[in-house]
Amino acid sequence: MPSSAAPITIQPATLADIPTIIGLAEATWEPTYRFIVSKEQIEYMYRVIYTPASLQRQMVDDGHSFLLLYVEEHPAGYASYAPLPAEPGVFKMHKIYVLPSHQGQGLGQHVIRAVEEAVLQAGGHALELNVNRRNPAISFYEHQGFHRHQEVDIAIGPYWMNDYVMRKELA
Repeated sequence: MPSSAAPITIQPATLADIPTIIGLAEATWEPTYRFIVSKEQIEYMYRVIYTPASLQRQMVDDGHSFLLLYVEEHPAGYASYAPLPAEPGVFKMHKIYVLPSHQGQGLGQHVIRAVEEAVLQAGGHALELNVNRRNPAISFYEHQGFHRHQEVDIAIGPYWMNDYVMRKELA
């Protein structure tokens, strides 16, 4: 377990980092969702979102920027974000995950700050994210300054994600 003085770096991910992102997803996805959605839904969503081809499409075609979090030079988490075309200046954080072994150490706050800084540098003024309405991380996001902006129900194949859209004004 890293100490609070462990060196932390956050850097942009490239296509070459897709295997690292997949490795982190394998370690974080199931523990994150096991108490929120069914095992079948977890497996389905993972297969849709985290294949090498899907991640490449997200990076290249969909314009998602990925950041990798390193603790003591070891990958410990990641995030992705992109502008929302329908709302100029608003960006969406599509993903944020920290290894379960590294949670509770303020690392998620570092990642969110890095995303916020990148959004501001890109001319954005607000950041949104979706979070399942049963996810205990809601309080974490509220503590980071996000508020519940709306409720949405999103079909993912034969399943539904019942989410809050949370928003934070940055400027």
